[in-house]
Amino acid sequence: MIYQINPIQDRRWETLVERHPRSSIFHRPEWLEALQRTYGYKPVVYTTSGPREDLTNGLVFCSVSSWITGKRLVSLPFSDHCDPLLEEGGMAPGLLHELYKEQKSGKFSHVEFRPRNDFPGLDSGAEPSESYCFHAIDLERDGKAIYSTFHKDCIQRKIKRADKEELKYVEGRSVPVLRMFYTLFVETRQRQRVPPQPFRWFQNLAECLGPAMQVRLALHGDQVAAGIVTLQHQKTMVYKYGCSDTRLNNLGGMPWLFWKAIQDAKERGLAEMDLGRSSWDNEGLVTFKDRLGGKRTTLNYWKYPQPASRPDILGAMKRPAGWVLEHTPQPVFIAAGRVLYRHFG
Repeated sequence: MIYQINPIQDRRWETLVERHPRSSIFHRPEWLEALQRTYGYKPVVYTTSGPREDLTNGLVFCSVSSWITGKRLVSLPFSDHCDPLLEEGGMAPGLLHELYKEQKSGKFSHVEFRPRNDFPGLDSGAEPSESYCFHAIDLERDGKAIYSTFHKDCIQRKIKRADKEELKYVEGRSVPVLRMFYTLFVETRQRQRVPPQPFRWFQNLAECLGPAMQVRLALHGDQVAAGIVTLQHQKTMVYKYGCSDTRLNNLGGMPWLFWKAIQDAKERGLAEMDLGRSSWDNEGLVTFKDRLGGKRTTLNYWKYPQPASRPDILGAMKRPAGWVLEHTPQPVFIAAGRVLYRHFG
C-alpha cells in the first residue's frame, strides 16, 4: 500500500529527515514551505508507511502546475539534488510503480527525479534527461590542508589580496542584508542574461530556514564587492547563490567569502561543503569550483516518461537574443523573473 502525506504538516517527515543519512537541506520542511510560499507549489511525500506508523521511507515531490511546462511532479524544484529517503535495501520499486501508475492515469504529465545518488529501480522506467557537474569539498581535514588545495594564483593570491584591502565581512539574514545582496544579485543576473528569482524567495528562505541560511557579503567601503548565500543541514554547508561586482573582482571578494564560509563550517564541525551544480557548458564556474578544491562528480536528472521537448525560454535568454534582457530596465527584468520562475522550477 502506498500513502501520500504533506511533509510540511506531518511531523514524521521532519523526524525522518533529521535521522536519515542521505537527507539534505532540500528535504527539510522549511525549504518546502519556502517553495510553497513563493511559487505556490504543493509538496507531497509518497511512502509505504501507514498513517499510524513511524515514517521509514519517502519520496518527496512538489506538484507544479503550469500552462508552459504542464502539470508535473518534481523532486525538487530549485533544488540541486534530492535523494529518496529509503530504508536499507530500499522500497523504491513499489513507490515508483505507484507514481508511474498515477502518471498513466493522467494525474500529471511526467515525473522528474534529481537524485545525488542512483537508487534501485530508477532506470527501469525513467530516462536520463539532464546532466550537471557537481562539486563538493571534504571538510574532514585541517584548515591548512584544505587551503593548500586552492589554486595558488586564482584563489590563494586573491584571498591574500582581499585581506590586504581590508574588505569588510558582513553576515546575516536581516532585510537590509538581503537587500544589499539582492541589488548585486540582480545586476549579476542581468549581466548573465538570466532573470533573478523574486526578492520574496530570499525573504521566505530567511524566514523559514532561520539560522540555517546565511547571507555573506564582502564590502569595499560602502560597496558590495561580492555576496554568497549558504545553507546548512546537519554536517553539510551548501553554497546556493552568488554574485559579484565585476569592477571590484580584482579585490578577491568571492574567493575570500568562500574561505570565510569554509572556516565557519570547520568551526561548526561540519564534514562537507556542497558547492552545488554547474552546467557543463559554464566553463568559468566549473573551473572556479575546481580551483577551490572541489571534487567533481556528475549529477544525472531523470524523467518518466521522457516528455516532448518544451521551449527553453530561460536558455534562450542566455543566447544572443538575450541582449534585450541585458539592457532592459531593471523593474521589467525583475518582473520577468517573478512571472517565469514558477513555471521552470
